Amino acid sequence: MEKQRKDGDVEAVPVVIGGMVLDIQATSSIPPHPRTTCPGQIYYVQGGVARNIAECMTKLGAQPFMISALGLDMPGNLLLEHWKSAGLRTEGIRKHKDIKTPTVCHILDVSGEVAAGVASVEAVEMFLTPKWIQQFKHTIRSAPLLMVDANLSPPAIEVSCRLAAESNVPVWFEPVSIAKSERIAPIVKYITFASPNEDELIAMANALSSQNLFCPIERNNCSTDTLFQMLKPAIWLLLEKGVKILVLTIGSDGVLLCTKGESISWRICLEKTQQHGFSRQLFENMTSSYPSNLYSDSKVLERSPNFLAVHFPALPASVVRLTGAGDCLVGGMIASLSTGLDVMQSVAIGIAAAKASVEVDSNVPSQFSLPTITGDARIVYSTAKLLQHQSKL
Repeated sequence: MEKQRKDGDVEAVPVVIGGMVLDIQATSSIPPHPRTTCPGQIYYVQGGVARNIAECMTKLGAQPFMISALGLDMPGNLLLEHWKSAGLRTEGIRKHKDIKTPTVCHILDVSGEVAAGVASVEAVEMFLTPKWIQQFKHTIRSAPLLMVDANLSPPAIEVSCRLAAESNVPVWFEPVSIAKSERIAPIVKYITFASPNEDELIAMANALSSQNLFCPIERNNCSTDTLFQMLKPAIWLLLEKGVKILVLTIGSDGVLLCTKGESISWRICLEKTQQHGFSRQLFENMTSSYPSNLYSDSKVLERSPNFLAVHFPALPASVVRLTGAGDCLVGGMIASLSTGLDVMQSVAIGIAAAKASVEVDSNVPSQFSLPTITGDARIVYSTAKLLQHQSKL
């Protein structure tokens, strides 16, 4: 099943493991009321955290290998046909008549935020098994980066991470939800990147502590600096437990990039990078226009342990819906890292991709504009703010 190069080695492509989901998105034209219907629009949208991330990566020129599971039913056929039409590989997607394709119904409010939802995604845990994943162990071990979403069962997450760790492949953990984010606890030692929002961060920190030490944050229109100070103890705990680079999304305020002793000029080793078409142009535009490592390593890595936090602002956007923003942020970052760009440059591109996603009515735009993405990334990169750098907390 695994694609071989002529020299017998497995092709080095980023691997994405997780759910492919049909999203039913209902957008109300007026503020919804309980116990009754209201006028609005209903859309069928290709979704799933891992699937969205992989599609975003593809639109940015990366060539991810997707490992997932689909049924031979209407939702499964829709998702598979869309996947094939995009020219994406299907050998890692398990297809079986007993699988009920994961489906999620979202009720969106007039601002595009999720007001309520119901998810039927049990098939991801039931059929995306450790045995299925292990069939692609050579692809995982050869990958420049592995992304796993927390829809996987704990044994499947553990097997995926262990296969990657055996070959020093960096692992990206995407928490998916508050409840499932707690699945980081047994595998935190394997994690290079984690991308929670504020609530998922608190849940992950509590799962990694001996007791529930952290409470949800009440923002009350506080500044980004104040928010960072409130979240810092939970951030630090995740870094102490093993996460190397934390990409914390803070809604309309953007992203906090936090590390402990890890260089913000971290990049994938050269021999595993890939540049094809759009991704090559993206790499060339970023490296020629924007300097690598906005904050010099000579300053950042003076001594260890080191704590570094950088705030990247969000970009103004004409919001249609917000359901794909976080996934496109991650997809944009992984696609950028896979070309050889560093973490700082990749966050900027991820935010630019997230902006593009909220301005369309699908989870992932049908295409990205290279001038727009690089132009927006330049704005983000140039306005990034160092919140904290110190050798000890």
